Amino acid sequence: MTDHMSATPLAQEAPYPLQSHLGFVLKEWKEDFCSLELPLEPFLMNRFGIPHGGVHAVLLDTVMGYAGCYTGDVASPRFTVTLNLNVSFLAQSRGKLLFAEARRTGGGRRIFFAEGQVRDDTGQLVATGTGTFRYRSEGAQHERT
Repeated sequence: MTDHMSATPLAQEAPYPLQSHLGFVLKEWKEDFCSLELPLEPFLMNRFGIPHGGVHAVLLDTVMGYAGCYTGDVASPRFTVTLNLNVSFLAQSRGKLLFAEARRTGGGRRIFFAEGQVRDDTGQLVATGTGTFRYRSEGAQHERT
């Protein structure tokens, strides 16, 4: 994968706390598309030694949300909230990296839809997802405690 982040607004933003904790990196972000990757670390594994299903869900939720909120302008970010998230777990990951990508598939002024998938570095498709997202109102602030 090539690093496309230098041309995107996210390259100028600091990772948010969950992103920093889990270790995923956005690799490409443009209108209606996003991709990211996650190196697999021991703390991401379940009792069977494979990535916990929640990791796949977080990756899909994140990558699909970003796919619908690209603006191309650092001064005018767009944020979303997830209204519905569906995840299908298809296979066990055997690699050392997970790659997630998503595309915005439709929607309107306030709500959009997206599809995503997670593969490992062996090429195995391990999970797919669909989601419904709502754009946050301009000026809506989330208080951090």
